[in-house]
Amino acid sequence: MRVKICGITNLQDALDAVEAGADALGFVFYEKSPRYISPQKAKEISSKLPPFVERVGLFVHHSAKEVDEICSFSNLSLAQIHFEAQESFYDDLQTKHLKVVRAKEVDDLQKFANEYRIVDAFVESFGGEGKRIDTSWFEGIDCSKIILAGGLNEENVQEILHFPFYALDLSSGVEQRKGKKDKIKMKNFIKAVRNGKI
Repeated sequence: MRVKICGITNLQDALDAVEAGADALGFVFYEKSPRYISPQKAKEISSKLPPFVERVGLFVHHSAKEVDEICSFSNLSLAQIHFEAQESFYDDLQTKHLKVVRAKEVDDLQKFANEYRIVDAFVESFGGEGKRIDTSWFEGIDCSKIILAGGLNEENVQEILHFPFYALDLSSGVEQRKGKKDKIKMKNFIKAVRNGKI
């Protein structure tokens, strides 16, 4: 199972996440987030990452043109569309992307069921609040294209490892404080995912 560490704001956290075994790093371009990073800073970090690490930009209420420009400038490989965008937005978007389902109820899990997508617990602030989805919602559902986000940490990850999610996406669960990662928490979380225990 793959792991994405989101809300990277500095190079040391990025390198620590990669050393811990993260498959992908997320950069938040939503200016109201305490984990916001400028395109210039994201570019500086991205340029120093080793190969085979996915670099993901998180966008809220940007235009397709803005997403394309920021991803190109910052050398990002994927865009995470964290809002309800119109189909015309995706028609215009040139960057490879993931849609985000902000789930309020179990039926929301079937949105974009034929696509790889991030499923996050609905919060007004567009994530990063540590809110979890009721894991019983996933019983009997095809999870193979779901990237689960929301409230994951080293204490509760074992509760969801029996679901065949494509990947796990977390931010606040491996932080010392908002915007600053904890190296040990990242290592413990990824070790638990890889080995099924801490």
